[in-house]
Amino acid sequence: MFTGIIQAVGNIASLDRRGGDMRLGIDCGSLPMADVNLGDSIAVSGVCLTVIETTAQGFYADVSGETLRCTIIGSLAVNDAVNLEKALTLKTPLGGHLVSGHVDGFGTITARREDSRSVQFSVQAPDELARYIATKGSVCVDGVSLTVNAVDGAVFELNIVPHTLAETTLQDYQAGRQVNLEVDLVARYLERLLAGDAAAQPGNSGRITRELLAACGFNAKT
Repeated sequence: MFTGIIQAVGNIASLDRRGGDMRLGIDCGSLPMADVNLGDSIAVSGVCLTVIETTAQGFYADVSGETLRCTIIGSLAVNDAVNLEKALTLKTPLGGHLVSGHVDGFGTITARREDSRSVQFSVQAPDELARYIATKGSVCVDGVSLTVNAVDGAVFELNIVPHTLAETTLQDYQAGRQVNLEVDLVARYLERLLAGDAAAQPGNSGRITRELLAACGFNAKT
């Protein structure tokens, strides 16, 4: 688990493609590594990866074919900057929100606007994730915990303050860039929980429908 509070910006040191998967080398920059052990988890731009080897500058991790398909990791190149966060402990202040490091899908930045010292982004989410994104709720973008300012369909608005711009890769993002999105995990589990016993039936995706709401006692006419 993570908090979405970025601890350092690192760089891709190497990309070793091995058939359908990849071994990734990360230069961790200023991220303290003295307490990192084999098997530890580190979020790389929002993707939870397992440390398989440490180096003087960072670590190596294996990236599965599934992770390459579901995240932006597969589109990165050597020297690209990445956001880094070590897994939280019981002593870690929860300054952001609970983040699993399991990316739900790609988002695309559709607009960037300067607003005094801040930057505002419009982000297009996949249609299937729109129902989990709520105004003043939390969303994780490339590993960064952010507050949703507004929602219009599958497009949501973000305001990035100067400190976040300075401490993450977001400062360089422009319209057209794809980003990793992780929605609030509480919303995902709540949707599945509402399915009740039907969640165990084949073909049940857990998606909220009118029929499901009616079965739970919701009446749109009242």
